[in-house]
Amino acid sequence: MKNFKYFGIALLMSLFCATASAQDSVETIVVEQTIETTVPAEEQVQVEQEEDLEIGKSFSEFVGTMGFYKLGTQWKCLIMLAIGCLLLYLAIVKKYEPLLLLPIAFGMILTNLPGAGMYHTELFAGGHVNWGDFANGAGLLDYLYLGVKLGIYPCIIFIGVGAMTDFGPLLANPKSLLLGAAAQLGIFATYLCANAIGFTPAEAASIGIIGGADGPTSIYLTSKLAPHLLGPIAVAAYSYMALVPVIQPPIMKFFTTKKERQIEMKQLRKVSQTEKIIFPIMVTILVTLLLPDAGALIGCLMLGNLMRECGVVERLSDTVQNALMNITTIFLGITVGATATADNFLNLKTLSILCMGIVAFGLGTAGGVLLAKFINLFSKEKINPLIGSAGVSAVPMAARVSQVVGQEENPGNFLLMHAMGPNVAGVIGSAVAAGILLSMLG
Repeated sequence: MKNFKYFGIALLMSLFCATASAQDSVETIVVEQTIETTVPAEEQVQVEQEEDLEIGKSFSEFVGTMGFYKLGTQWKCLIMLAIGCLLLYLAIVKKYEPLLLLPIAFGMILTNLPGAGMYHTELFAGGHVNWGDFANGAGLLDYLYLGVKLGIYPCIIFIGVGAMTDFGPLLANPKSLLLGAAAQLGIFATYLCANAIGFTPAEAASIGIIGGADGPTSIYLTSKLAPHLLGPIAVAAYSYMALVPVIQPPIMKFFTTKKERQIEMKQLRKVSQTEKIIFPIMVTILVTLLLPDAGALIGCLMLGNLMRECGVVERLSDTVQNALMNITTIFLGITVGATATADNFLNLKTLSILCMGIVAFGLGTAGGVLLAKFINLFSKEKINPLIGSAGVSAVPMAARVSQVVGQEENPGNFLLMHAMGPNVAGVIGSAVAAGILLSMLG
């Protein structure tokens, strides 16, 4: 009994110690858990705050890259976007040279969207391609613009133009070649005027070429001499080409009498296939030997025409007239429009170019008409002076205008085929004029 008593006391003491030890362990665990839960909570708050700051910073940076945000400081871009939309309206609704004016207008919109980075003027600063900078983030339109800068697109289009052109009326009436040459008066007269009012000779030549009413030639020459003016010059050239039915008739009527406008011309002789085949070969050799700088445009024009007339490469002729011509027109239009940046377009030079361009066009029209009147002083077979206005190379629109104005005075007057002679001669004349200016200033 005594031993059981001591055993009970020992058991109670053991239980007491075990309880105390367990309580200490629990308190230690609680304290450790408290520490463990308290410290990470503070760190997590800090982490969450840092994450919030990072999200806010990222959102701020995202907003900063948005074009809407940049429009606030680049208000000129809004004006250019409005001009681009206006040109789209003229191309789609009014049908002013839509095949090229539409891509030009859309290219203008693309290049003036802040932050898009599709075209960089600094890559072509100084009139040459800065190849070293292309690896530092060139845009899509920068690469496509190389076709303009290197003179590829205008030449390809000239192959298509040659394949679609019939030089028969010119060969049937060689005198019409003189009318096409006289219509280039607008180019050289405007060159002198533009140079006199402060444009550099290279800029003046690029403005003067608008008078030839030949879009690819205007783009080709300007890309070589004054690429910073490419946008406004292309817009002016194609806009005035589209306005041929509006611009030319008053000039034609001013320089001719009613009697002259009623002159009927004899039917043209039939031109043999041999003549049509020899002509492009002969013109390419003679013109290029005389003016090597005109060789690219003349050579491509005559190559296309030879494909048309030789009769053995119908597939090639069809390709350059349709698929190749259309693809190149898209690339040419978009990239030319891309050069019309706000800084290059919104200035007094652009307004001057638009004014001088219409002067060039008017002088070209007048030059062809006046030479036809002069030829009539010495010729037995009279020329209707109206066909001289077709010497500007807006093929075939200018020839149609001659036909329309002629029939207004004499319903029995059929001038279309006669006008096609100086019309296609104007294409050759504008290319030759571009070669002369390049040889002088290039």
